[in-house]
Amino acid sequence: MTALPLFIIIAAALYAAITAAPAPESLAALPLFFGPVIDRTTLTDAMRGFKTIFTKAYDEGRSYADSLAMRVESVTRQEEYRWLGALPGLREWLGERAVKDLAQDGFVIKNRDFEATVAVSRNDIEDDNLSLYKPLFAQLGELARQHPDQMLFELLSGGFTTACHDGQFFFDTGHPNGAQAAWGNKSTDARSAASYETARHAMMSLVNDEGRPMRLTPSSLIVPPQLEKTALDILRADRSANGASNVWANSADIIVAPELAANPTYWFLADLRRAVKPFILQMRQAPRFTAMDNPDDENVFMRKEYLYGVDYRGAAGYGLPALIHGSTGGA
Repeated sequence: MTALPLFIIIAAALYAAITAAPAPESLAALPLFFGPVIDRTTLTDAMRGFKTIFTKAYDEGRSYADSLAMRVESVTRQEEYRWLGALPGLREWLGERAVKDLAQDGFVIKNRDFEATVAVSRNDIEDDNLSLYKPLFAQLGELARQHPDQMLFELLSGGFTTACHDGQFFFDTGHPNGAQAAWGNKSTDARSAASYETARHAMMSLVNDEGRPMRLTPSSLIVPPQLEKTALDILRADRSANGASNVWANSADIIVAPELAANPTYWFLADLRRAVKPFILQMRQAPRFTAMDNPDDENVFMRKEYLYGVDYRGAAGYGLPALIHGSTGGA
């Protein structure tokens, strides 16, 4: 008897396996041999998985934005802050109310657009290699969470040369204060226990335009990495360098900001425990996770890539300069 050619035997076996299947649904088992079938369900599952990883990292990400800035939900392309510098104090009500004039031109903060996008190869989806992308999407979530910090620390370091609502530099020695004497929130003192004490007392001595104490209590010392040890010596050591008891121990929190490393002598002292903050974080559209993963999208057709990303609309701007003191550290 003549032996059948091998290819005929293999073809007959495959035909028998397919025709013996009880129902078309059994074709779902074919990916065990040929890899996942890329269809809308596969892509939806991939999108859901990537979004879950992104969201978890975003929610768990560390950010100083809530401490440094007052969050404002924006409803248009820009917002005008007429109330800056016009916060009234309470007075005895004799006769009519004393109304603060907010009709002067306000301080405008315009929203900006931000995005980050990553590409996932179609081959990796076909080969079921999506686990390779988990760290990437986790990092994307962390970066989205921390991006407002980047804007805020840029404002912080730029405050010595950028104007705020009163027309003066945010950190200046001549902020106008109505009928009261002008006041300052800037120094050039190097970081030390003595300069910390001087800045602390200066902030606590500020009065509003009616001459009443603003009742500021510095709560946070903000430094670049280069001044971390100095900050710890001032605020965490039990004793000072001469052996005396350290009266400033635990009098404020410490924020070490890598974003300030380019200015290694800068340091800041802020009151961050109030409803109003030194900065404003304006959010028009919160970060959202999106995708371009339709089979007929140009990126899929031309480059075999599915695109996933995050985008948001918002901005950061200067709030009340009285709430923070800045020093260039002798520069």
